[in-house]
Amino acid sequence: MDNLQSAILSRFTNAMPTPIRLRDLIRQIRAARTAADERAVVQKECAYIRSTFREEDNVWRCRNVAKLLYIHMLGYPAHFGQLECLKLIASNRYTDKRIGYLGAMLLLDERQDVHLLITNSLKNDLNSPQQFIVGLALCCLGAICSAEMSRDLLDEVERLMKSSNSYIKKKAALCAARMVRKIPDLTEMFMNTARNFLSEKNHGCLITGITLITEMSEQNQDALNFFKKTVHSLVRILKNLIMSGYSPEHDVSGISDPFLQIKILRLLRILGHNDEMTSEIMNDILAQVATNTESSKNVGNAILYETVISIMDIKSESGLRVLGINILGRFLLNTDKNIRYVALTTLLKTVQADYNAVQRHRTTIVECLKDPDVSIRKKSMELCFALMNENNIKTMTKELIYFLEKADPEFKSICSSNLCISAERYAPDSRWHIDTVIKILNTAGNYVRDDVVSLLIELISSCDSLHRYSICQLWLQLKEGDLSSKQPLVQVAMWTLGEFADMLLQACGSEELDAIDVDESQTIEKCEEILSMNHVNLVTKEYTISALIKLSVRFPNQTAKVKQIVDFFGCSHSIELQQRSVEFTTLFTRHNKLRPNILERMPQIPKNERKIFTKNEKFDQINKLDSMEQTNELIAATGNSVPPSDSSVLLDLLDISPTSLMNNTTNTLPLAETISTNQTNDVLDLLGSLENSDNDNTTSAISVFNESLVDNFKKNDMNNLDTILQYNNNNVMNGSADGQQNNSIISFNNENNLFDMMLEQEPIVNEKISSITAFEKNGLKIVFHFERNVENPLTISITMIATNTTDQPMNDFLFQAAVPKSFQLQLMPPSGTIIPANNNGSIKQMIRVVNPNKAQLKMRLRLSYKFQDQDTLEQCDVTNFPKKTWQ
Repeated sequence: MDNLQSAILSRFTNAMPTPIRLRDLIRQIRAARTAADERAVVQKECAYIRSTFREEDNVWRCRNVAKLLYIHMLGYPAHFGQLECLKLIASNRYTDKRIGYLGAMLLLDERQDVHLLITNSLKNDLNSPQQFIVGLALCCLGAICSAEMSRDLLDEVERLMKSSNSYIKKKAALCAARMVRKIPDLTEMFMNTARNFLSEKNHGCLITGITLITEMSEQNQDALNFFKKTVHSLVRILKNLIMSGYSPEHDVSGISDPFLQIKILRLLRILGHNDEMTSEIMNDILAQVATNTESSKNVGNAILYETVISIMDIKSESGLRVLGINILGRFLLNTDKNIRYVALTTLLKTVQADYNAVQRHRTTIVECLKDPDVSIRKKSMELCFALMNENNIKTMTKELIYFLEKADPEFKSICSSNLCISAERYAPDSRWHIDTVIKILNTAGNYVRDDVVSLLIELISSCDSLHRYSICQLWLQLKEGDLSSKQPLVQVAMWTLGEFADMLLQACGSEELDAIDVDESQTIEKCEEILSMNHVNLVTKEYTISALIKLSVRFPNQTAKVKQIVDFFGCSHSIELQQRSVEFTTLFTRHNKLRPNILERMPQIPKNERKIFTKNEKFDQINKLDSMEQTNELIAATGNSVPPSDSSVLLDLLDISPTSLMNNTTNTLPLAETISTNQTNDVLDLLGSLENSDNDNTTSAISVFNESLVDNFKKNDMNNLDTILQYNNNNVMNGSADGQQNNSIISFNNENNLFDMMLEQEPIVNEKISSITAFEKNGLKIVFHFERNVENPLTISITMIATNTTDQPMNDFLFQAAVPKSFQLQLMPPSGTIIPANNNGSIKQMIRVVNPNKAQLKMRLRLSYKFQDQDTLEQCDVTNFPKKTWQ
């Protein structure tokens, strides 16, 4: 009989081997040398655990779930053990419940419907007479409680919050905080009970009660107002913690219960936010905490940090704010990197609260730029930019440029851009501003953003008195170092060289050039050298080839050399360089007499109109220019070719949105807006072609538009400017019938170009016509002088002369004009932008008008200028042109 029992027991043992303990599993996993060995151990154990679950092994279920939880914490899938956790929770054994609730907290969450199955078990355990079982249920409920569970178990939790057992009471308070977070409407149920927690002597109950009050105050405004009455109690509790003697039960590094202090400080911050009366109650205690807390250990630093945050967030006194910022200043001197990082982050958030107090720690903040920790350097850099003003701009810029030299590549772009923005905002003078931006470009190299290049170009353009100084400084930069590593600087230098190369030669041997002599050939050779560099990008070459074509005007003796270099790029693999080369070559051939005028210096960009061009805004600026000369200069400045233009001066005068211009052809054509080959016939007809002077021929071209608009147009008086402008507006709003866009720009080589045909004739103007006063108001007088070409009587040259009779100059003067559709208008560059006072000078601008139909001319003018720092805009119609103009 004994042998039979032994055989049966042996057979059962072989069938169901005893599982290894959790401790042995941990040893096996740690002993794995590779990730593959670890996975093999885990997979083998998971397979065994699955088999025991299927066989409903109740003996070892607790041990298997414990091992499964460890496997889950290692990151392996363990969801198949969820139901086993529910079975353990339903067990009567405390050890099973403990593992079951632990597994439920780790493997279940409110997004899974399985967690609702334990609601009944939780309710039973919350009513258990054993406090530890109640504690297990409360811990699980506080971790995975959902909105449905909150409603089902609300009564049990509220009852347990009133328990005399502090162990259960504090856990119930945390469950209530979870329920309030899930359902804010439950706040009212717990307010009175939560307030009673402030009278507890047990620190655990105090901490959990304050946690519950904090949660309710953040979730509900009524609760916030309710608990503002408890500020005196909170202040008293905090004061007792500070003044109480040594308490072994709550002491942490010599500080009495720092966890409770931090909880109270956070609640005070919430209750005192934007409440002056409540803030006044807590000012004294915050000052005591700030002055009596030891800062030599991290425990004290944690309390001080929370104190500073509270001081800055409430309506505290100015002296208290200074004290808080001084605490953060002491943090910056701490050897712990984490504390320094926290201090910099907090100062960055509070710099607007007390700017002057933070400024006192500027030296320490700047020293943090040299910290080996990258996070500290980044925060210090951000804080330095926040502290910049007109008083410290020079010192701070010097430190940040030094930082820029050794900064990581990811910092150079943002640092250089912010430096330029700060320099523009606080620069004491333009010369310092230019020097600083040049240093930034030289230091940051190719990490500089495009906006910095545009910024410096516009700055140099706006400072007439510093053109010579700027070109000298940039030329010295071109003589030093590897140019391929600082291409943004080269781009600015090329633009400036193209504009002011003659001034560079004038400065030869002066202090501005460090007594260096420069001749014309050296400037050409430098441009050729840059174009031949393999590591120079396309944009830099675009700037350089544009500078070369301008140098052909600045240095007439070098024209042949420039043409030779430009011609070389006519076969370039880059379409952009090839197009520029071909178009610039045309200026040496067909338009050689116009080349000096086309390549004149770019007009000054007034400071109040300077704008950092973005990639999409560059062409918008080009479309607003009134001459080919200005367009060429801006092309050179931006390093981009001109896309098809869809704007017109007339529509700009009428303030029509640019987005509505897609289906309309311009009726006023700047020189830069030449006509596309495939659209020549239609566009010429719409504009009133020189070849088709008969008004009836315009009908076929206009047929691409809405038929009703065409009929309306034909019925109206063609000489009525308002009618024609109204027709244009309707066209813009309705668009063309075929939905195609009428673009109006091509290269200089187009044989059908209307203005090429006009300019090729080189008219000799020798017949004068009587002058008229086009505008006179507020001291500004506009006079038109007329001259007609005998050989081409359809073309009239109008000289606009603007004078100023007031005792103050008129700055930023801009003249714009529009004519009816049957005319063609060309505005040449003005002689300046400032009209001197008391008739001591004038601005002149040439206007060319083509009238193929010999109709009576009508013109709409738009005049803008700045007088006594006030922007002025005037608009008028001119209809009193001499009748003999085209007779």
